[in-house]
Amino acid sequence: MLYRTLDLAYLLEGELVGDPEVVITGLAKIEEAEPGELTFLANPKYEKYLSETRASAVLVSREQLAEGKLLIRVDDPYRCFAKLLSVFYPPEPLVELGVHPAAVLGKDVTIGQGVRIAAGVVIGAHSVIGDDIALYPQVSIGEDVTIGAGSIIRAGVSIRHGVRIGCRVIIQDNAVIGSDGFGFAPTQDGGYEKIPQVGTVIIEDDVEIGAGCTIDRATLGATRIESGAKLDNLIQIAHNVVIGANTVIAAQTGISGSTKIGKNCMIAGQVGFAGHLTLGDRSLVGAQSGVSKSWPDNSKIFGYPAIPLGEELRLQATMRKLPELAKTLDRLVKKVEELSAKRNAQ
Repeated sequence: MLYRTLDLAYLLEGELVGDPEVVITGLAKIEEAEPGELTFLANPKYEKYLSETRASAVLVSREQLAEGKLLIRVDDPYRCFAKLLSVFYPPEPLVELGVHPAAVLGKDVTIGQGVRIAAGVVIGAHSVIGDDIALYPQVSIGEDVTIGAGSIIRAGVSIRHGVRIGCRVIIQDNAVIGSDGFGFAPTQDGGYEKIPQVGTVIIEDDVEIGAGCTIDRATLGATRIESGAKLDNLIQIAHNVVIGANTVIAAQTGISGSTKIGKNCMIAGQVGFAGHLTLGDRSLVGAQSGVSKSWPDNSKIFGYPAIPLGEELRLQATMRKLPELAKTLDRLVKKVEELSAKRNAQ
């Protein structure tokens, strides 16, 4: 698709600085953009590329200056660039409207209006599929499952019996929702006896779950993902965990049983949470942290084990100085030994 910079500035409610007739043919990262493409600058770390970029136009913040560059100044360059992605690159088509003849529906399944159910989908008895839902090939839905209107379930997803999914939920390929929680009791002979996992999983409205995520059903009650939460790929959510509304979690994070994550938290990749703890609302957790205790609202933690961010950064700064400090200590020890030897010789 082709758009003039004037049209894009109007679409984004931005201020155009430069030629309004320049034609934009696509989007690119600032360090890779070519003539005819538009890029954006949102992170100060990339400002060094602004003078070098070959892009024909750059989305920038309202106060940004760049002599000789065609700019579109907006309130939030990152969000505006995301908006343009859907303009230049429309989403992939949904599966065909209707129920494919190769789909298998159990007894007393309820199907809403405007559904798209692909070949190979299996839906268990007494499940309820809401309006305008898309189920991609090889989706497996157990008995007594409810899926709200407007949800999209990608290929290979397994949704086990009794799970409740809200409206406008997106579940990416091969996620497993409602598998058994990891519950075993030691026996006298040194083995383990499986504890029945009789609870469920509740996923509220406007949640997105990444590819390969696993969300375990509760032992009793419900594992719950509250409205607006976003989970990246390959995340493990154990039994009876609660993820607060609008919390975002990056890939490969693992959350142990009965842990409660607050609302509007940001959790980076490869974070590990011990069980039966609470992370307060609006907290930030740095990548590869190990969270072993509860933290209050508005915490910023990092490290293994996780400690307040400022303290961890000071520790890391000190650790980088350790080789030089060790050399200094060796010199001081030798100096003391020399002085001591001279004193003894006298």
